[in-house]
Amino acid sequence: MRPPLLNPLFAGAAGLKGIGAKLDKLLAGFLRPAHGTPGETTRIVDLLFHLPSGIVDRRFRPKINGLPRDGVVTVEATVMRHRPPPPGNRRVPYRVDVSDGTGPLTLVFFHAYADSIRRALPEGETRFISGKIDWFNDEPQIAHPDHIVSADEFGRMPLIEPVYPLTEGLSPKVLAKAIAQALEKLPELPEWQDLPFLQRHGWPSFQQALRTLHHPLAPTAVGLESPDRRRLAYDELLANQLALTLVRANMKRAQGRKLPGTGELRSRLIKALPYSLTNAQAEAVNDILRDMASGDRMLRLLQGDVGSGKTVVALLALATAIESGAQGALMVPTEILARQHHATLSKLCDAAGISVTLLTGREKGKTRDEILARVAAGETALVVGTHALFQEHVVFKDLGLVVIDEQHRFGVHQRLALQAKAGGATDLLVMTATPIPRTLALTVYGDMDVSKLTEKPAGRLPIDTRVIPMARMDDVIDGLARSIAQGNRAYWVCPLVEESEQVDLAAAEERFLQLASRFKGQVGLVHGRMKGPDKDRVMQEFKDGTLQLLVSTTVIEVGVDVPEATAIVIENAERFGLAQLHQLRGRVGRGSGKSSCLLLYQEPLGETAKARLSIMRETEDGFRIAEEDLRLRGAGEMLGTRQSGLPLFSMADLSTDGDLLQAARDDAQLVLNKDAKLTGPRGEALRVLLYLFERDEAIRLLSAG
Repeated sequence: MRPPLLNPLFAGAAGLKGIGAKLDKLLAGFLRPAHGTPGETTRIVDLLFHLPSGIVDRRFRPKINGLPRDGVVTVEATVMRHRPPPPGNRRVPYRVDVSDGTGPLTLVFFHAYADSIRRALPEGETRFISGKIDWFNDEPQIAHPDHIVSADEFGRMPLIEPVYPLTEGLSPKVLAKAIAQALEKLPELPEWQDLPFLQRHGWPSFQQALRTLHHPLAPTAVGLESPDRRRLAYDELLANQLALTLVRANMKRAQGRKLPGTGELRSRLIKALPYSLTNAQAEAVNDILRDMASGDRMLRLLQGDVGSGKTVVALLALATAIESGAQGALMVPTEILARQHHATLSKLCDAAGISVTLLTGREKGKTRDEILARVAAGETALVVGTHALFQEHVVFKDLGLVVIDEQHRFGVHQRLALQAKAGGATDLLVMTATPIPRTLALTVYGDMDVSKLTEKPAGRLPIDTRVIPMARMDDVIDGLARSIAQGNRAYWVCPLVEESEQVDLAAAEERFLQLASRFKGQVGLVHGRMKGPDKDRVMQEFKDGTLQLLVSTTVIEVGVDVPEATAIVIENAERFGLAQLHQLRGRVGRGSGKSSCLLLYQEPLGETAKARLSIMRETEDGFRIAEEDLRLRGAGEMLGTRQSGLPLFSMADLSTDGDLLQAARDDAQLVLNKDAKLTGPRGEALRVLLYLFERDEAIRLLSAG
């Protein structure tokens, strides 16, 4: 149960003055995007945790004859005259002339209500006016001033005003008013941080930090390095690390089992491979075998760059579980990937004498019943599938190892559910082809040991990456025609349009029709809205070489493997994140031929997009790309906004607070070593912290075991 002292923070914001049902719905969608549940409401805590992104400094008070060319100013002036627009002509603005004796200044209002302007600016009276200065025909003006106040009210006008991120339909004044009311509800909370640590950093209390950020007294108060913001960032990171450390302790607490293997199936698999293992692969296999042979549960993350051979490492681990008399399961996020993994692994498994089956949502009726019966009887050693593997009616005879591919699609919640399904003793190996910066890996996978694959298999050539303006589209298509005439295959990836599948699809269909008329009978189209069998058919035709060009949305981003494809064109590449561009580029260069990646961009390019595309041209090192991506975009977007496993931080920014993360990790470990149940004085306060940042699953683990 949440401590009662936090109840005011988790109360609905709809009770605040000015927040009706419509605004509540808008705020909930904006401030709680990760929840995405219809009917979600805004809470007081959502407003408090919505921190300013900058400030407006209104302290500059020049005379009118000394006004700057631009910037925000506060002017004390007398209202001289009103100039309303001609009757019936709403397009002409309402103007008010003011003066301070040194010169004239015009205030401009579009689509304004004359009565409210007259009330705010009575002729002959003095007012303090604050807003952005503008010049028209060499005359100074302020359009829609932010503040118009009398001398009496001036003392209450904020001279340093926080600026908040906004969404369409939400005005700065309405949001600021709601946050000011939310601050009044902030209760006194116990101090959960170590006092000497706070003093060493010169950090205030949690409450003081929140108040200072929402009511800054100096322009530096809301900066990334301000003590107030750093304090709150550390609180959030500590809650994250404490929760992950508790999850890890809980998963490790379950009695593991020894799966030492005999090496027999493993050596058959290695013989069947068309290449030798790289040093990194051999090292990762050794890490995994050591974990599996110990009596503790394995909780390991295998991070591999695109094309570094993670699947083979996973198969060798699964073979070890099967040699030990247990079953193995490989779970992937999409059906395309499950079918592809099944096809790839079947060849190797046949050579080694391992029985393997496929289970997705598409296997129905009698076929499904037969698969389930064989799995339950232990006749099937290895099952490959989507999350359908962990539905209630799927029963394993003896599941020894679960491998999850593309782990960032499955969050900590899914890991816990999976542990319950698989029984405490099952080893867990999770893989990701998205190289993750160290700081991000700690926040998402802090409960796991990590192995990295940093080499590509021998014989893979570098990919020639070029950045080309969209204006040269015809040249690109001509180049593609020459390549296809030589028997090569290529991907054409359509732009990502503002997270809208509908618009993505329209763009893909339009490009498909254009290319299909040029390359008759040689072009296929795949997208996320297609039915599974249709998608599989097109992919198979592309794999077989019946189709030479595959037009697609980003559905091909992960895992699709066609070694004969030697070119990829990515349209509007400036709209994609670095990690995604790197994933897409990894679809080529998988055979022994020379491959190219063409990044088409729309001019003009912004600075961030320019930096992103030049990094793609400079390097194929996924780990360097991931660090740059974090620096350029921040963690919120790193793994794609639609993916669920990523904790979205309100206070912490991993690109600047990475140094705090390691401290939070060490602190969490230290606390739990001393007080595993969090029952001491600091432990009790840390429980409040966990509830405050909604790490409730960690508290449940404390009560459970």
